[in-house]
Amino acid sequence: MQRPTLLSFVLASLLIAPTLGVTITQPSQLKTTTFDYIIVGAGTAGLVIANRLTETSGVTVLVLEAGVSDQGVIAAEAPFLGPTLTPNTPFDWNYTVTAQVGLNGRSFPYPRGRLLGGCSSANYLIHQYGTFEDWNRIASVVGDSGWTWSNIQKYVQKHEKFVPPFDGHNTTGQFIPSLHGFNGVTSVSLPGFNSTLDTRVMATTGQLAEFPYNEDTSGGLHSLLGVGFVQSVAAGGVRSSSSTSYLAQANTRPGLTVLINATVLKLLKTGTSSKGIQFRSVQFASGPGVTPTTVTARNEVILSAGSIGTVQILTLSGIGSSSALSKLGIKTLINSPQLGANLQDHPLLPNVFSVNGNESLDSTLQNPTLLNAAVTQWVTSKTGFIANNIVNNFGFARFPSNSSIFTTQKDPSAGPNSPHWEFLPTNFFLNPGVPEPASGSFFTLVTTLLTPTSRGTVTLASTDPFAKPVIDPKYLSTAFDVFGMREAVKAIQRFASAPIWADYIIGPFGAFANATTDDAIDSYVRGLTSTIFHPFGTATMATTSASTSKGVLNSDLTVKGADGLRVVDASVFPFIPSSHPHAVVYLLAERASDLIKACHK
Repeated sequence: MQRPTLLSFVLASLLIAPTLGVTITQPSQLKTTTFDYIIVGAGTAGLVIANRLTETSGVTVLVLEAGVSDQGVIAAEAPFLGPTLTPNTPFDWNYTVTAQVGLNGRSFPYPRGRLLGGCSSANYLIHQYGTFEDWNRIASVVGDSGWTWSNIQKYVQKHEKFVPPFDGHNTTGQFIPSLHGFNGVTSVSLPGFNSTLDTRVMATTGQLAEFPYNEDTSGGLHSLLGVGFVQSVAAGGVRSSSSTSYLAQANTRPGLTVLINATVLKLLKTGTSSKGIQFRSVQFASGPGVTPTTVTARNEVILSAGSIGTVQILTLSGIGSSSALSKLGIKTLINSPQLGANLQDHPLLPNVFSVNGNESLDSTLQNPTLLNAAVTQWVTSKTGFIANNIVNNFGFARFPSNSSIFTTQKDPSAGPNSPHWEFLPTNFFLNPGVPEPASGSFFTLVTTLLTPTSRGTVTLASTDPFAKPVIDPKYLSTAFDVFGMREAVKAIQRFASAPIWADYIIGPFGAFANATTDDAIDSYVRGLTSTIFHPFGTATMATTSASTSKGVLNSDLTVKGADGLRVVDASVFPFIPSSHPHAVVYLLAERASDLIKACHK
């Protein structure tokens, strides 16, 4: 979502506040260079692990974060403003994808949070656990029953703290309490700024059987299929990130140190053992040309740098495809040919309608005075639409089992209870990276393919640790993905044809108006699709063995061929979940914390 007026206002309104007491900004502030554990990345997973490991008295943990503090950054706190944190800001890694053949040769930003909390501080806040089939498939592929939903679901109680929405409305029928945790760490809530759009969306579930109501959209054993209310990581009109929850809970523990502005250059070989090459030292610097600092872990180094950063760090450390390493002039320490392969992402398509009246938020977002007042309202009272997520409802669906594509393509979903695609209705013009028209009222139905079969890569073009990796998701490079995006467009056209929309929707806006035949829809899709930025799968776990042919990690997340090195982030999953993945990574990190503790009792 690119809103120059909104972005400039927010960036000009940053509140200067002290960072957390545990956070330091310079290597010279380190009291020691040896810790029990070193965690690379203070994002969603990294801060969970930092919290859980320091629950044990006497354990010392250093977290290295390349980015800045999130403290006092309004856009990292106010839910509606989350999209303004990326791209092309100090809070983003500011990556781009390579020219995408399947998207008419287009390149575009690939947002990743570069601040405390990582993407949990910069994403769109939606909180889901995937389906039980997503988890059970992972367990089957890696040969580890510990990843089945029956074992993972206990971490919901540890992680989640479900709280009332900020407006205090009666939420009966909008979620199922028995599916949730109420005493965990990260706050989750339902929308607190309901709009007339909610009424229309809910009415559609009663008018069109294709889009039934779903009382709870969190996933797990409860089906995701249908249309329901979004659950967001927020409380009292304020985002709840891994920084404001897990780190805040642990920040007074003497064993925890968090260092920001610390870009990891590489991991250093420290010896060998019966398990493999030992990597217990980490080299980092605050910027190009700055003298590096080396720190060492007694027990483990844990990479939580994300699906892009983890690949870069492992490659620079001599772990990866021997041929790729050779081309970079890096000595191969562990030949791991699957590193950087298997990149999966959910492609996003914003389908915009022009609408009647003033029900949409566009009139406010287009008017600096009204927008200023809305942000001021949030600053003073944490209320209004700025205290809310950008979307209140969403829906999930499957393609019919007799769809033509399944005569030639295997169903890529994790099972019959897992959705193929998703749509998100927003009460304004939403098109990531595209400026909003100066006037007009809009309604956007975003569609997203949840089970893509396209597989991309993350590689390096340089040994410079400050250079951007080469990110090629290969969007829409398979027949199924083209079919899926096309059928999702047709489905939301049917959704918008329900009687409740007749007095509101004028018609499709821009290129969407031409999407009237299969060929025209395909052309429209290729010309506008980008990313919902959910990169997964670039350092996958596989069965525990010495072989690196099918994965980079063992099922306990340790790096194959290495000793004292583990990866805990979205890169470890062999399949992308059929939901928003934020909470999936939280559950991953909770289990990983238990695995690490058990290893070093």
